[in-house]
Amino acid sequence: MADKPFTFIGGADDFLVERAGKERFARMTEGVEDDLAKEIVDGYANNVGEVEKAVNQFVQAVDTLPMFGGKKVVWFKSVCFLADSVTGRAEGTLKQVERLQEVLGRLDPASVSVLVTASPVDRRRSFPKWLEKTADIQWLAAAGTGRNDDPRALEDLVRRECAAFGVEIAPNALALLTAKVNANTRLVVEEVRKLATYLGKEGGVIEEALVAELVPDFGEGDFFEAAEAFFSRDLAWTLDALRRHFFAGHDARGLITTLQNRNRILIQLKTLLDAGEIRMGYRGLDKTTFEQAARAHREAFGDSETKSHFNVFTQNLWYLGKLSDGVKGLTLRRLIDHQTEFIRAFERILTHPNEQEEVMRETAIRCLGES
Repeated sequence: MADKPFTFIGGADDFLVERAGKERFARMTEGVEDDLAKEIVDGYANNVGEVEKAVNQFVQAVDTLPMFGGKKVVWFKSVCFLADSVTGRAEGTLKQVERLQEVLGRLDPASVSVLVTASPVDRRRSFPKWLEKTADIQWLAAAGTGRNDDPRALEDLVRRECAAFGVEIAPNALALLTAKVNANTRLVVEEVRKLATYLGKEGGVIEEALVAELVPDFGEGDFFEAAEAFFSRDLAWTLDALRRHFFAGHDARGLITTLQNRNRILIQLKTLLDAGEIRMGYRGLDKTTFEQAARAHREAFGDSETKSHFNVFTQNLWYLGKLSDGVKGLTLRRLIDHQTEFIRAFERILTHPNEQEEVMRETAIRCLGES
C-alpha cells in the first residue's frame, strides 16, 4: 500500500514466505535497471552475534543511497530471529529487534522501498503488533497437516500451481497428492510441475490414478499406497500394493508401523464418534465438538501438541475428517482385531524374515477377506 513505509511478509512456512517475498521483490524492482539500487540482505541467524551482524547489514543497506541517485529497493529476507526460540528470546536479540523497529519507523519511502520476510514469527510480542499498525503486512497460513495448520492453504497452493501450468486437478487426486508428499509445500510444488509436464502443453486434468503412478511416497516409514489400499478395504488393490511395496525392496516392519499408526487413530476416532463426543459436519469433523472432547480428555492425553498417533487430538482436523470416512462401516471390535493381526504379523516376520511378503498378504486376506 502506498501509505505504508515498508512491506512485511510473515508466516510459519519459510518456503511459502520466501516464495511470496520473491514475487513481491520482483514487482518492487520493476523498472529498476541499476543493480546497485537492488539489495538483498540475509536475515538468517543462529545466535545473537549473527542477529546483530544481519541487522547491521540491513541498516547499512537502507542508509546507503544508490551511486547514481534514484530510489533503492532493499529486501531483508529469511529473518528467523522473531521466533519463539532460544535465539529469539535472548536479551541481545530483543535489543536488535528494538533497533530494527526504530530503523523501519524512520524510513523515507520516497528514497528506499523495504521488504522484510520472516518465518516463523511469535505474534504475541510487541514488534509484530507494531507491524500490524505500521507496515503493508501479509500473514501466510501454514499449509500443512499439523494441528494448527490450514490445509486449505495447501490446497489453494496446489490449485494455483496447476493454474499456472494450464491444468486442473481432481479432488481425489488433490487429497492423494498432499498425503503422498506429507503436506510438504516444497515437494508439492515440484510434484505438480512434474505432473503438469507429463500432461503436456495441451493441459488436462490431473487424475488420482496419475498421482498414484507418478508421485512417490515421501516421509520415513510412511508407505501410503499400501495403507490407503488396506483402509479402503479393497483387497485386490491391497494385494497389488503389497506386491509393488516388496518389489521395490521395502521392508515389512515400516509398513506394519504405518498400518498400526493409522489404526490407532481410527480406534480413537471410532470410540469418540460412537460415544457421540464428536460429530461429523458438512465438511468433515465438527470443530466445536472436537475441541470440547479435547478439553474433556486433557487429563488422559495431556496438553502436548506434538503430533502423535497415540493422541488423536494432536492430529489435523481436516486429516481426521478424511480418515473418519473409513470407519463408517467398521466396528470397534474389527479395528482392535486389526491391531492384533499387525502384532501377529510382526512376530511372524521375526521368525520368518524371508517370508515378509507372504506374511503381509496373509494378514491382508484375514483382515479384508470378509469385507
